[in-house]
Amino acid sequence: MTRHPLTPTRLRWAARRISGSLTVRLGFLLTIFAALPFILYGQFETADRKEREIVTKNLRYSSWLIAQALQPLLNRESGPPTTSLNEELAKYDGDGTNLKLMFQPKGGAAGQDGGFYFLASAPRVGAADLGATLDNLQRHGIVSQVAESCTWDKPVDIRYTQPTGHEEILTSVIPIQSRWGCWVLVSSHVTSELLATAIGRPYWQTPQVRLSLMLYLAVAVVALLTALSVRRHIRHFRHVAREIRQGRVAGNTFASRNAIPELDSVAQDFDGLVHDLHHVAGVIRQTAEDNAHSFKGPVATIQACLEPLKRLVPPEHARGKRAAELIELSLDRLKALISASQCLDNTMADMIESPRESVDLTTIVADILKSYREVLVARQIRLSRQLQPDVHVRAGKVALAVVVENILDNAVSFTPDAGAIAVRLSEEEDTVTLTIEDTGPGIAPDKIDNIFDRYFSLRPPDHARRDAKVGSPGHAGLGLWIVKRNVEALGGTVTATNRIGGGLKVQIALPSVA
Repeated sequence: MTRHPLTPTRLRWAARRISGSLTVRLGFLLTIFAALPFILYGQFETADRKEREIVTKNLRYSSWLIAQALQPLLNRESGPPTTSLNEELAKYDGDGTNLKLMFQPKGGAAGQDGGFYFLASAPRVGAADLGATLDNLQRHGIVSQVAESCTWDKPVDIRYTQPTGHEEILTSVIPIQSRWGCWVLVSSHVTSELLATAIGRPYWQTPQVRLSLMLYLAVAVVALLTALSVRRHIRHFRHVAREIRQGRVAGNTFASRNAIPELDSVAQDFDGLVHDLHHVAGVIRQTAEDNAHSFKGPVATIQACLEPLKRLVPPEHARGKRAAELIELSLDRLKALISASQCLDNTMADMIESPRESVDLTTIVADILKSYREVLVARQIRLSRQLQPDVHVRAGKVALAVVVENILDNAVSFTPDAGAIAVRLSEEEDTVTLTIEDTGPGIAPDKIDNIFDRYFSLRPPDHARRDAKVGSPGHAGLGLWIVKRNVEALGGTVTATNRIGGGLKVQIALPSVA
């Protein structure tokens, strides 16, 4: 695998690719979407906590004022009041505020409920409704602490449910010391405004947060389903495009197999493009045939007229004989160009419309080597082959066969008589490698980078005459150029290097089917 250095240009290109990636942008959006609830929750919880502190402070202050108003009555010299306490408390209840007054006589033994007696409430409640309040006071250690010192200076925000089923919030416990003992004013609220807040419970349990969470989860599910649907439909669209490119689906099938209504116009445009490409392929083939037919007629006429002219040239006329030989060589060159041009156009048409299917490259190389058997035997060229079985690539058979034939033809042409050619085919991980080596003269180092250029040829004239004797077609400097073009169109690479012991090594790397 070729490793490219990390230059500033490549880094900028990679940064543009990453920043322009829809997957990266979607991942960034999902990160923000996932982090947003936690950020907002922290901000809202802080604001709610401050609001809750203000509300509870005001409620405790209101209860303290009520306790201060009751203190003269509870501390009178004539004795602790007992009959008018309910009426006194009724003056201060309202807006969902419940007041309960309990009393512990001075010097009384701490007994049940810390020695406190329930004396009054507003609105009036029965002993059953009072139990829940006392249970919560005992559970949080409030009763015992107040019973010991008749003091309590800590904030209270306890949410509990009465036996009747309605919910209350215990907001304050105000001890009142008097000459007769310790009084305790307990305040609780049942107003909907307070019950909807986070007083007495975690903030996430409030109705607003739960509703927001439900809406957020609904939006998240819809967004996730939408993203998955878009991704699934885009992948389906890509699969359809791949099937059409590989020739596994005939006709205009984008529109018929498209599952995304928003891509209907795009699918129709792709169908039109595929149709145009097939039409262009047909036009290229027809043009290649017409051009070859148009050129072959005059060439055949010139060649036919050249034979009597050659007989008319006297043997001692060296310049005439040389001119006839040059004309004959030029005709051979012209015929090779006509044949190569027709082959080039047909190969171009095959690259456009031939199916890209899984083909057995091992079988293709083996069959082509068999077709060269007679030529190799005639020139006594030894063939060494190492072909890994069942090596598959995704390509068109014709385009792939042209690649192998052109490289072998080049190797056979440059290999001297009694030379050797080695062919190796192997597959490692996801890459298929085809290597063809010959024992010819190789390529000059300053020209080896040009051997895949169009019309570039270093073939001497005696090679053309020798190839003609064994039935090989003429050469026009297009073979290796066609190889490079076809291999790159199939997603591969081709390289050429001189062998250490002499000769040329051509190596092709193609992606395997896996």
